[in-house]
Amino acid sequence: AVAANETEMREQGEALLAMGCGAVLMKGGHLSDEESPDWLFVTGSRERFTAPRVNTRHTHGTGCTLSAALAALRPRHHNWADTVREAKAYLQQALMQADSLEVGHGIGPVHHFHRWW
Repeated sequence: AVAANETEMREQGEALLAMGCGAVLMKGGHLSDEESPDWLFVTGSRERFTAPRVNTRHTHGTGCTLSAALAALRPRHHNWADTVREAKAYLQQALMQADSLEVGHGIGPVHHFHRWW
C-alpha cells in the first residue's frame, strides 16, 4: 500500500530494511505536504531529507531520475546519506527548471540537462 504519511513511510522503510536490504530510500513526493520528505534507512541510521515542493505539473520521470542520480553519484561518496543529498539537489533543480522545456503535450518531464541548457 502507498504510505499516506511519514509515519507509514518510516514503518514501511523499517520493514524493508528488516528483510535484509542494505539501504532503503522511501520517497515522499506523493504526499500533499509543502515539503517533499524522503527517508533513508541504513543499518544503525535513519535520516530525513526534505525539499520544498516545486509548483510544476511537469513531474514525469521524477522517480526514475532520482534512482539514476543515486546510481551515478554513489561512487563519488563514502555513504548513502551524502549520495541522497546530492541526488535530491539535482532532482530539485531539474523540477525547478521543468517549466522551461517545451516538450510534447500534457505532463512533461523534469529538465535533466538544466545545468547546460
